[in-house]
Amino acid sequence: MLTSTTTPPGVERPGARWALVAVLAANMLVDALEVSATLVALPAVGAGLGLSVPQLQWTVSGFAAGFGGLLLLGGRLVERLGRRGVYLAALFVFAAASLAGALTDSAALLTATRVVKGFCVALTAPTGLAIITSTVPEGAARRRAVSLYSFFGAAGFCAGLLLSGLLTGISWRWTLAFPAPVALLLLAAGLRLIPRDRPAARPRAPDWHAPTGGLSLTGGLLLLAYALANLAGSGRERLLAAAALAAALLLGAVFVTAERRSPRPLVPPELLRQTALLRSALGAAALNGSYVGFLLIATLHLQGAGRSAWQTALAFLPAAVPLALSALYSGRIAVRLGPARAVAAGAVLAPIGYALYPRAPGAEPGTAGLLPAMVCVGAAFVLAFTALHLQATGSVPAELQGAAGGLYQTCVQAGAVLTTASVSALSTVGRASALWLVTAVGAAGACVALGGLTRSAHVSSPTTRS
Repeated sequence: MLTSTTTPPGVERPGARWALVAVLAANMLVDALEVSATLVALPAVGAGLGLSVPQLQWTVSGFAAGFGGLLLLGGRLVERLGRRGVYLAALFVFAAASLAGALTDSAALLTATRVVKGFCVALTAPTGLAIITSTVPEGAARRRAVSLYSFFGAAGFCAGLLLSGLLTGISWRWTLAFPAPVALLLLAAGLRLIPRDRPAARPRAPDWHAPTGGLSLTGGLLLLAYALANLAGSGRERLLAAAALAAALLLGAVFVTAERRSPRPLVPPELLRQTALLRSALGAAALNGSYVGFLLIATLHLQGAGRSAWQTALAFLPAAVPLALSALYSGRIAVRLGPARAVAAGAVLAPIGYALYPRAPGAEPGTAGLLPAMVCVGAAFVLAFTALHLQATGSVPAELQGAAGGLYQTCVQAGAVLTTASVSALSTVGRASALWLVTAVGAAGACVALGGLTRSAHVSSPTTRS
């Protein structure tokens, strides 16, 4: 646990406090636009660097692996080093990685920068929220601040689509470089506004179990993604994929061993007995993974059929705008419907949307074919995403809420890593095969959600209570 913050002069004033919230929320927007901006730019990046789809998918899955794989370890770094120092350092590294990715001609270096940027977001996103809750007084002011922070995160996906549609028309390198100057401006503002805090007391003996677990989890995710992306390749690629799969299993064993031996594991064992948390994490992984995989297929399809990056961004807006518009009210929607009902409705709509997308080899991506699919997918996220989080953490004890949130977000990002890698492999066979996979992943998430709805109805029924 971190000790209470020492507020610098001026932060007590409401004006300065809201300036701090604005800076933190603006960084959340930049974090959120990373995925959507890169998705729209993927065909241009592939053409510029001469990458196949299985190679190209690393710009998406590498970011998600860095975010999800190192999120739990990032919490320990924040405890050890303090919120302010970690947050500002992550902003600087994020900017440097953005520039390096924009300037490189190496696919390996581009992937490495994406993993690094994902880790930076794993540090800044939860830490920014923690700074807000420790700086803004409890009550209406804090609720407004958290709502603003969440809204910027939801709006960032739409902003990334539009920004990438504009910048990719000039050069895909501008799309990757744009976050760098913005992050540096936020760094300069953060140096002035973010309150200082003291890290937790250092333990007498260093505990290497946490870094071992975090790094093995991330390495395992990356290797598993490599194996899935290359299993459909040539003989040599299949051999390397098999070796990567074996190495991923080995790192998984290392992670489990480190967790069992740690006096303070990244995933407390009590969480593994929280069925609502685990069910929601699986549902969210399926929803997020199928969503990102679907947009990857649609990006390649649309731009392969002659649409520009800008036209692709506009085609994606029906799948993204509803979430941004409803961000401030998504919690009320979930409460009004009941989290289990909202999750089930959204989880069913998502595979319906994927199934409606045109999949015939010569199908033209016209508005009549795209709009129903995109609207269904957008509505699915409005209904399910916030409700999944509420359902995941609603029954978890207060002392485990932080760890539960970390485990949940790790699963969300792992879903994107594994589905994107699998989709990229099947896209070399044909769009229809990749779409069937995405639909199957979405349907699996719907089955999990409907199971939760049945369980919720059973628990609340009068017969069960008597």
